[in-house]
Amino acid sequence: MKTKKIDHICIAVKDLEKGKKIYQDVLGLELHSEYIAESEKIKVARYYLGEVAIELMESTTPDGEVAKFINKRGEGVFLISYGVDNVPSKIKELKDKGYKLIDEKPRELFGNRYSFINYPDEMCGVLTEICDGEFNIKKSKS
Repeated sequence: MKTKKIDHICIAVKDLEKGKKIYQDVLGLELHSEYIAESEKIKVARYYLGEVAIELMESTTPDGEVAKFINKRGEGVFLISYGVDNVPSKIKELKDKGYKLIDEKPRELFGNRYSFINYPDEMCGVLTEICDGEFNIKKSKS
């Protein structure tokens, strides 16, 4: 499967406000946007470093995947998302090659398609996502 770029890196945090303060103070990152993705049970602060987005993610429920990750592994890198041309065709390509996938059809958020393509144990401990398009998240007002 050919990927085009790293689209975004997600970091699981217990407290989004605390995480934002650290990333803004220590790294000088400027907040681009914040959003809640009900379908994924997360509250997110999005930053950009060049063309790569850095997302700090706090779970909105104790049973969300981010909360489960933090309970098992602690805060840290939750996933890396790679940009591809066409998510459905990449899912088919990986399935045809015999890979075990988390998602056999794309999910959607903000009009863009994405898919979790592996279990972390199968990719050196990293949850891996593919996405196409650009997430149309408006910049937060300063």
